[in-house]
Amino acid sequence: MKAAIVLAGCGVRDGAEIHEAVMTMYAIDKNGGTYRIFAPNVAQHHVINHITGEEMKESRNVLTEAARIARGKISPLTEYRAEEFDALIFPGGFGVAKNLCTYAFDGADCHVDRVVEQAIRSTHRAHKPIGALCISPLLIARVLGDVTVTVGNDKKTVADIVKLGGKHEERRHGEVTVDMKNLIVTAPCYMLDATVSEIARDAEAVIKTIMELTGK
Repeated sequence: MKAAIVLAGCGVRDGAEIHEAVMTMYAIDKNGGTYRIFAPNVAQHHVINHITGEEMKESRNVLTEAARIARGKISPLTEYRAEEFDALIFPGGFGVAKNLCTYAFDGADCHVDRVVEQAIRSTHRAHKPIGALCISPLLIARVLGDVTVTVGNDKKTVADIVKLGGKHEERRHGEVTVDMKNLIVTAPCYMLDATVSEIARDAEAVIKTIMELTGK
């Protein structure tokens, strides 16, 4: 399986959740797949000091920051073509809700970055699986509407998913929700309290399920 991974920067509070991103890459490689990493070439909404939680007076670029996780091997999301991949995967992190869409600020009325939306829609039209971890299922629901996903048991996010036209299934670590109609595979990850080994288990559960859906 050849997967495309979309990152929202670098760091849980303002970018991609690093554990989820790395464990997604690890699960793909461990199970015999390959991947290419993408990120939108846009400015981060803001920069957060991950020690204090306070906003910093500087600006950063989502693609440049995500390149830290990708060890420099990354492409702007405008280069993504659904026909070149078997699946599209979104790790979580607040960057998903701040940089890929505006959910962190606008709730269910959020808008989605145009290039991110195009990647999701083109993959869906191609009838290829989309994986989403942590908060990312909300992003998928915002774009596609009538999908079935999980974000664990976070009541506010669940309510917003339903408001967007989606359906929610409560899941624990190691469990995934599979929307067979739309080929969406989701897991809660850090939407629940978690250890890094539980994140690894969630990521692998998503990847193995996607591989089954692709027949690879």
